[in-house]
Amino acid sequence: MLGRATRFLLLAIVNCALSSLAADQPSGPVDQLIPWLLDEDRQLRGIPLAEVIADATGKKVLPFNAKNEVDERVLKAIAAACDETIRRLNAPHSPIQKVERINEVSSYFEDVLRELLDSAPGVNCHFPLTAEGRVQRSGYPDLRIVDLASKRVFYLDAKLYAAGSRDSGFRTFYFEPKVTTNKVRDDAVHLIAGFEHEPREKTNGLWKFTRWDIVDLAQFKVKLKAEFQASNADIYRPEAIVASSAK
Repeated sequence: MLGRATRFLLLAIVNCALSSLAADQPSGPVDQLIPWLLDEDRQLRGIPLAEVIADATGKKVLPFNAKNEVDERVLKAIAAACDETIRRLNAPHSPIQKVERINEVSSYFEDVLRELLDSAPGVNCHFPLTAEGRVQRSGYPDLRIVDLASKRVFYLDAKLYAAGSRDSGFRTFYFEPKVTTNKVRDDAVHLIAGFEHEPREKTNGLWKFTRWDIVDLAQFKVKLKAEFQASNADIYRPEAIVASSAK
C-alpha cells in the first residue's frame, strides 16, 4: 500500500496531467507541475522517513527498543566502536589529519566503524549491497550490522558536523529512491552516528572529534526538494556545442 507522501505526489502529477487535458492544451503536464512545485505552501514537508522507505523499498523501519536485549547489545557494540573510532582518528598520525575537507573524512569513519563492529563479539558489519549485489559507498545507508544470534538488522549512517552547527538548517541527510542501487534490503532498525568536531583553527590545524550521538530514525521526518538535474553527457552533446577552443 502506498504511503501518504507517495499518494500525495502521484495525485499532484495526475491532477496536473488531467488539468492539461481538460483544458485541451498542447502543453504537457510539466507546465502544470512547475507552478505546483513553486508554491511553497504545497511543498512536501514533515514526511516520515519510515513511510518513504516503505514505499520505495517495501521494507519496514523498525524502532529501536531500549528494553530489547538484542537492541541493547548492538547499541553497546556501536557505542564502543564510536569511542574507539574517535580515539584512533583523533591521533596526530591518523590519516585524516592530512585530509583538508570534512566531506572526505567521512569515509574514514565508515571504514573504522565497519572494522571495529565486524570484530565485535556477536555481530558482523559490512557495507550494504545494492539490489544488484554490488558494494556502493555513496548513498544511504553506510553500514549494515547484523546481530548473529537473532539475525536482527541495523543500518548505521555516519555523519560529521562542526561544533555549534547542531541546529543548522542546511541539508545533512538525503535518501534517493532507486531500484537497482537501493541499499535498504531488510526490515531493520535505522540509526545515525553523529560525530562532532572542533574547528581546525582552534586545534592547531588538526581534526579533533569531541563527542558522538546515536539517533534512532524511526520517527525521523524529511522533506521533498524538487530538483531538475543533468549530467555532463547531457550538457556536452555534439549537436548542442556552438563553439570550442582551438585545442
